[in-house]
Amino acid sequence: MEQSKEAMLKACNAMCKDTLMETLAIEFVDISENTVTARMPVTPRVHQPDGVLHGGASVALAESVGSAASVLFLKDENVQIRGIEIAANHVKSVKEGYVYATATILHKGRTTQLWHIPITNINKELVSLVKLTTICLRK
Repeated sequence: MEQSKEAMLKACNAMCKDTLMETLAIEFVDISENTVTARMPVTPRVHQPDGVLHGGASVALAESVGSAASVLFLKDENVQIRGIEIAANHVKSVKEGYVYATATILHKGRTTQLWHIPITNINKELVSLVKLTTICLRK
């Protein structure tokens, strides 16, 4: 990696200012050669009416981490990343704590990228499994 892990995390978290990611309190917490991980607190702000994590908030977390990973791993300042397809299976409820989404690249094309993004709770139990396709658009 060209930049330090800390510098990349700082840049990812700075991109969240005044966006949906800031509203949902999404924080990027880890970057490796092949993955990017972000976490989101599970509070009433992201609950559905019956007091558990809203699936839409989970999908927003997954798309945020996958899109950030595309930006980091493609290393091209002349492109914009957009999510073009997302599919999520929600398998476990969460009422409080944090959920963690880790994006791992399955296909790193010049135009499209395919991401595998499990979302887990603090005990590393699967909450949702997300597949995200991103596209690289020239600015």
